[in-house]
Amino acid sequence: VQLVESGGGLVQPGGSLRLSCGASGFTTSSYGMGWFRQAPGKQREWVSGISCGGSASYADSVKGRFTISKDNARNTLYLQMNNLNSEDTAMYTCAARRRCIQANRENEYTYWGQGTQVTVS
Repeated sequence: VQLVESGGGLVQPGGSLRLSCGASGFTTSSYGMGWFRQAPGKQREWVSGISCGGSASYADSVKGRFTISKDNARNTLYLQMNNLNSEDTAMYTCAARRRCIQANRENEYTYWGQGTQVTVS
């Protein structure tokens, strides 16, 4: 099983980015998936999750600005991030769990990517 993130970078406040997470070794249609982030000096926090059927949930800090989605045909998870601000600066990591229902705690996820850096400045 492998998860590979891409799409991070440097963006100005108010800008947008779309993160991608390519999955191999399993099918995204059968796993709950999520995005987490970790800012310097802070603990990793849950950002968003999506179930097998596409039901999504978000942390309050990103609700209305971020959208999680997946393309099961491409076996890829996405995170569309709009209206970014400096507090969104972090390493963003995708994760997968062997259950369809998504979760918001790290220990609920089995597989993790290496992360992609997002800097808002």
